[in-house]
Amino acid sequence: MERKAYGLTGKNIFLIGFMGSGKTTVASYLGKAYQMKTTEMDGAISEQEGMSIPDIFALHGEEYFRRLETAFLIELRQEKGVVVSCGGGVPMRSENVAEMKKNGRVILLEASPETIYERVKDSNDRPLLEGNKNIAYIAELMGKRKEKYEAAADIVIETDGKKVSVIGEEIMRKVLELEQEKKEHEGRGKEN
Repeated sequence: MERKAYGLTGKNIFLIGFMGSGKTTVASYLGKAYQMKTTEMDGAISEQEGMSIPDIFALHGEEYFRRLETAFLIELRQEKGVVVSCGGGVPMRSENVAEMKKNGRVILLEASPETIYERVKDSNDRPLLEGNKNIAYIAELMGKRKEKYEAAADIVIETDGKKVSVIGEEIMRKVLELEQEKKEHEGRGKEN
């Protein structure tokens, strides 16, 4: 069942969305199903810094962590054909969105506040939710991020109630369609 991600030569796939939207799970599926390298941004930053994300926030603050995310995306310029599970705050900075767009396609994974709550309620590595693990707070924070998430996205995928394989297939189909449209548009531009 393994397939190559034909048509994506030289492109990365950046999965964005709120914490618990399924980015890491979907990235893992795409990596296996399409023989693509995967990287989980928070995990890579945690490993690089030698401490957990909550410890980075506690010791250095959120702004320091956000600069690490931007540096990570800049380093990815050298990589091709990678599925990146981005941290939830990545699309909030315009420089991050610009970096992702230069180097690939940005896929927004969406889920309801109730689904997010169910996925993160037992997790202790979500610094922005500590002391606020409830549906109302999650919905409020999602609302604050919605506009930037949607502006960053090339494609939006709803994840509620879907199997990871269905989400993965939908992503690849839409990414390949987008690449085909771009090629056709460029071809028409050369004819004129």
